[in-house]
Amino acid sequence: MAEETTQGPKGKFVWYEYMGDDLAGAEDFYAEVVGWKIKDAGMGDFAYRIGSVGEYGVVGLMNIPAEAKAMGTPACWTGYIWVPDVDAACVQLAADGGQVMRPASDIPGVGRFAVVADPQGAVFMLFRDAGGNPPPPPAPNTAGLVGWHELHANDGVAALKFYSDTFGWKKDSEFDMGPMGVYHLFSTGHGEFGGMMTKAPGTPGTFWLYYFNVDAIDAAIERLTAKGGKVGHGPMEVPGGLWVVQAVDQQGGYFALVAPKR
Repeated sequence: MAEETTQGPKGKFVWYEYMGDDLAGAEDFYAEVVGWKIKDAGMGDFAYRIGSVGEYGVVGLMNIPAEAKAMGTPACWTGYIWVPDVDAACVQLAADGGQVMRPASDIPGVGRFAVVADPQGAVFMLFRDAGGNPPPPPAPNTAGLVGWHELHANDGVAALKFYSDTFGWKKDSEFDMGPMGVYHLFSTGHGEFGGMMTKAPGTPGTFWLYYFNVDAIDAAIERLTAKGGKVGHGPMEVPGGLWVVQAVDQQGGYFALVAPKR
């Protein structure tokens, strides 16, 4: 199990953030497709929206910052991983072959974060919250929560070792997908699960793909295509009787959906 501290759960995904070129368009798309209740975060001149399940905040939505846009950052989803000390975690990550893309800085009243990438280039955030008492989360499979985390890496085995060494994640099992290679299942130790794989030939870059829970996959596909999104892969049934689809939103951001029924 990942190290528990008195401050919080090391290695747990605690937030997910979308950056795109059209904030209003992203609000409309994801509110319809996933079902989040979206409201303004109240950050003054900085436009930031929070997508919630009931009163429980799950994701943030924003426009791509000018500096990131200048570097060619496309519309994308990024996950925040909790660490007890963001600055120390940046030093350790760099020593382990990762890259600190934006040094640690504070979000007043929220916490401290850094933008980083693993040794194979997949981007994520390190985060330490400022404390407080958020409402308790809904049940794990509730529609609107993230139900699965999937890393498409250059080398799935090496990636699993990195995240295990860095955050204490544990390998759960593996699944041989034939020509697609071996799928490595992992647990963060906090009720979160996911998989890592060596990405398919021709896949541009390495990246984390987040699967949002929905009630039924076919109805969700109808909603996403009606809003201008496109299905990339699926729908298909996966072990456990769940149905998934991988898709691209109307701004080119990759995401996925998972449901208990077709």
